[in-house]
Amino acid sequence: MEANRKVYTVLYAAASGGGAGSLTPILMIALLFVVMYFMMIRPQQKRRREAEQMQSALAPGDEVVTIGGLHGTVTAVEDETVLLEVAPGVQTRYARPAVARVIKRAEAPAAETITEEAEPVKE
Repeated sequence: MEANRKVYTVLYAAASGGGAGSLTPILMIALLFVVMYFMMIRPQQKRRREAEQMQSALAPGDEVVTIGGLHGTVTAVEDETVLLEVAPGVQTRYARPAVARVIKRAEAPAAETITEEAEPVKE
């Protein structure tokens, strides 16, 4: 009888635990989600946002590489597609998201500067 009482006492003590002991697993799971967010989800969102900005800024004359590794020069840009010249006289149409990166941006035409000669100051 005394042995059974000791067993019940040990089982009761193990089952009841402490208040802080039952909170620890929940905190560990929450910490795991926070770490996963900052290590995986947030950087992926940033890369996606940068890719969308790059693809929306495509302009004729840009030299690009597609996700398939094809190098070409942008000749025309439409809403959802980009026309690439891959060889002289050879043009192919790609979806904007198929452009992986821009190698060289088209140079913007130099702004013409108009210089006016100042009239001499009369004293």
